[in-house]
Formats: sequence, structure tokens, C-alpha cells
Amino acid sequence: MGMTEQLSHAAREREEITGRLAHFKATQQKFQHEREEYYATTLGNAWSGFGRTVRSEFEDPPFWS
Repeated sequence: MGMTEQLSHAAREREEITGRLAHFKATQQKFQHEREEYYATTLGNAWSGFGRTVRSEFEDPPFWS
């Protein structure tokens, strides 16, 4: 293999690595976004359920009861 072929091969390998890293980074960002969405939804549901329970247990009874 000549010097030009070696440089060309190395350049192609670098491009492939760069592409794989970009794909990996995009996948990780997608997972991070999904985790944040899941956390917000789950926490929101937990707090809303907790709020209903607390309010119903500690609300003043109606005046006429």
C-alpha cells in the first residue's frame, strides 16, 4: 500500500468514526429526552395523586353534616 492509499484509508476510517460518534450522541440525547419526559410525567402523576389524597382527607367537612 502506498502512502496516498494509507492516508485515504485513514481519512475514510476517521469519517466513519465521526459518523458513528454523531449517531451515538444523537441516540444518547434521544434517550436523555425520553428519560426526562418519563420522569416529568411520572412525577406529575404522583404529585397529582398525592394532592387529591391529601385534599380529600384533610378538607373541612361540609357545613350541614
